[in-house]
Amino acid sequence: MHADSPVKWGKVIDDRKCIGCHACTTACKMEHQVPLGVTRTYVKQVDVGVYPNVSRHFQVTRCNQCENPPCVEICPVSAMFQRQDGIVDFERDVCIGCKACMAACPYDAIYIDPQSHSAEKCNFCAHRIDQGLEPACVIVCPERALIVGDLNDPESEVSSLLAREKVDVRRPEKGTNPKVMYIEASQYTLVPGMAAVPETHAYSQQKEGYPREVNLLQQLLAESGMASSGVKGQAPGGSAAAAILAYDVPHRAPWDWRVSAYTWTKSLAAGFYLLAALLPGAGAWALQANFAAGVFLALTGLLLIADLKHPGRFLSLFRRPQWRSWLARGALIITGFGAVLGVDVISRLAGMPAIGSALRMAGVPLAVLTAVYTAFLFAQARGRDLWQNPALPLHLLTQAVMAGAAGLLLMGPLLPGGGAGTVTWVLAGAIALHLALVLSEILLPHPTRDAGRAARQMTAGAWRGVYWGAAGAHVAGALVTFAVAPWAGAALALAGLLAYEHAYVQAGQSVPQS
Repeated sequence: MHADSPVKWGKVIDDRKCIGCHACTTACKMEHQVPLGVTRTYVKQVDVGVYPNVSRHFQVTRCNQCENPPCVEICPVSAMFQRQDGIVDFERDVCIGCKACMAACPYDAIYIDPQSHSAEKCNFCAHRIDQGLEPACVIVCPERALIVGDLNDPESEVSSLLAREKVDVRRPEKGTNPKVMYIEASQYTLVPGMAAVPETHAYSQQKEGYPREVNLLQQLLAESGMASSGVKGQAPGGSAAAAILAYDVPHRAPWDWRVSAYTWTKSLAAGFYLLAALLPGAGAWALQANFAAGVFLALTGLLLIADLKHPGRFLSLFRRPQWRSWLARGALIITGFGAVLGVDVISRLAGMPAIGSALRMAGVPLAVLTAVYTAFLFAQARGRDLWQNPALPLHLLTQAVMAGAAGLLLMGPLLPGGGAGTVTWVLAGAIALHLALVLSEILLPHPTRDAGRAARQMTAGAWRGVYWGAAGAHVAGALVTFAVAPWAGAALALAGLLAYEHAYVQAGQSVPQS
């Protein structure tokens, strides 16, 4: 090793040697006192073939120690961090339990520890590395299938293996540059969804929170024109072997209804303010609109805090923010917007509306950012392909306008003069645009296979009832607004928006990452 070269740790897993004994899993649990129900490392197993020609494929599965780790970038308080030697480590006493790192990880490698309530994962046994020892999983492997070493040292065993062997990494298309590499890896284990999940199996564990979907191998065969003939995943003549998931571990979708609800409440908060600030003649009801915006912004904050596993640590977002994270940036944006709303409401109550009007120069950009920043947060969740949508900021801004208009129509008695008529047309236009964006998930192609799989979960799979209910509420809302009563159409629009938000957030997490 050159004296001026920093150490860069990497791991090679030789699948030619792995016998699936689970010794690495057990050693890891013992070394780190990992509780039951969660794992830092495990051996995924897939059975490939048709009896009597069947083989079992193993994959030691854990954190990939990425060179460009999405979990570090999205963590708002630097609880996930990357050391100088490349090891991605964590601080459980700093973690606020926002689960953003879990959403960002393209490998399902992070879990919430049921005892510490913090995000944890394989950290390369950094405490052992610092003492000159190898990780616990390496020293216990009976076949020496796990090899660690300095990637910057050309004389290390890892470097020697990489020089003479072809290696694969998991999900290279994500651009994370993993430092866990596999020799002679099986595509059936490397690619999530390549193996069918059996309905019942004595030695399989379903991925809790991930709805059952069509086997990706079946889908690949269908797309290539080969149909199944009796055996799941087998092409005519046995040209493609059936692949059955024999062993896996549960992975829950990290974000639940509270995240869906928070996107809805902040749409209302931003929408109320934007319409009061930008519509002509809105000064007569700006106080009521901005007060409502403040109420929904407060609900947004409460939902965000309620979703934390460590709600008592939420002030860490301001005490030690990590500014690459759009969660940290979003907290600052919401706080700034809340300050503008507070001053605006107080000034109008005090009979000084000119102050509130002057604040529009800051309030309008902050309201727009409040509406759309989640698009950039979702984009940092690199493993969730459905959310990697460049049009998502437009989706969210349209949702804010629609929610604000619907909310104002429900406050109808507070809109004097012709204000209600203007807001009615704004609502109708926003519904039409958002309905087109909603249906684009069906009408437009998706750039990646996983984005398409997630979209199908939304439109034809586990969330289809919620999705089509949202679309129906959009159509009914537009019709009822003019044919019956604006307030009824507004109620339908808000219900449809909440339903769509939930379908979109949950479907985006429906495709397993490991």
